[in-house]
Amino acid sequence: MDGGEEVRVEAAPYCCSTCDGGEVAGRSLARRNRKTRSLSTSSASSSSEYRRNQSLHGPSPVTTFGPKACMLQNPHAVMHIQDPASQRLTWNKPPKSVLVIKKIRDASLLEPFKELCMFLTEVKNLIVYVEKKVLEDPAISGDENFGAITKKFCTFREDLDDISNRVDFIICLGGDGTLLYASSLFQESVPPVMAFHLGSLGFLTPFKFDTYQSQVTQIIEGNAAIVLRSRLRVRVLKENWEKKARVDEKGIILTNGDNESSRKAMQYQVLNEVVVDRGPSSYLSNVDLFLDGHLITTVQGDGVIVSTPTGSTAYAVAAGASMIHPNVPAIMITPICPHSLSFRPIVVPAGVELKIMLSRDARNTAWVSFDGRKRQEICHGDSITITTSCFPVPSICFRDPVNDWFESLAQCLHWNVRKKQNYLSSEDEEF
Repeated sequence: MDGGEEVRVEAAPYCCSTCDGGEVAGRSLARRNRKTRSLSTSSASSSSEYRRNQSLHGPSPVTTFGPKACMLQNPHAVMHIQDPASQRLTWNKPPKSVLVIKKIRDASLLEPFKELCMFLTEVKNLIVYVEKKVLEDPAISGDENFGAITKKFCTFREDLDDISNRVDFIICLGGDGTLLYASSLFQESVPPVMAFHLGSLGFLTPFKFDTYQSQVTQIIEGNAAIVLRSRLRVRVLKENWEKKARVDEKGIILTNGDNESSRKAMQYQVLNEVVVDRGPSSYLSNVDLFLDGHLITTVQGDGVIVSTPTGSTAYAVAAGASMIHPNVPAIMITPICPHSLSFRPIVVPAGVELKIMLSRDARNTAWVSFDGRKRQEICHGDSITITTSCFPVPSICFRDPVNDWFESLAQCLHWNVRKKQNYLSSEDEEF
């Protein structure tokens, strides 16, 4: 540049190739992240055209190969990789509010919930958000001593109240289902999630409640590692057939009713998996699977699972899939009891667009669910579009993303646990 001025552009924050920067423009995620590029006066005029190139995992890898070969540069390429050990939590400003999610109708969580809320409110002076139906539990509403604390809480209702810009971080008390539920509450930017293992499995909940005070204090001070658990952005487009009577200008009914079609779209953010199955029908599920607009196969069997790396250790692994670390940018496709022995699970790059539709010659409809919720029927003409979401779940680690994951494999799934082979002595070798 003239005058020796320098423009320095650092690695941009998180996104995926499918959003093209549009999903996050001007939203809370953009406001929470600091600007990471310094512009000279001459380049200030072009700052309005700057689109945040966000990535799945940080800085871009080297794309030169040998002395002369390189990868063709694409301005829309945003898939980057970062060492998982370097992913650390930081705060632009000290956190002031926290959402506490408690498993409903679990008496074993009452005392930990009360103890934690009193600590957050009285000691840390945080604004505590709690779901309204949690406080309606008679064991909580009937506790007079705890009643004074609950009056300081802020309450909300699922699907009715928007708390996306009010919560600084989340604390989950329960099993893996509490983390999945926390993810479903935020359809865009998700605050950091600290999950305590107080449930049955605990694969996604690395923290133990015994030392919660020191652990919560470290999180508030910004001393923790995080793993970005990618989510799936799912769009369900349904044909909505309605019968409408035709009426002339004088109000005379001309016909009893004609079928008129209107399309209804619904969107979900999914942390584990999208499951398409045959439902109550005795016939095989028969759905077409498209990748970036091209038909790649027809699934004939009990159904198909489209999962994130986080979801690979859930329903997918039970159906015969591999286990993928959450830091791997990928989407897994796993058939459920396929009618072909050669139909094995496959892994495709994160960012591709998958579409699932009922085959024309399908004998029955299909059913779809999202992280085990919002189950609904899929008919002819309906479509399910799936791609990597721009909004991951920043899950706070107990130690680091690698150690936590292998610890969960060993403790929860008993991965490669077997009796060790006996030692072979020199005397035994002679026989």
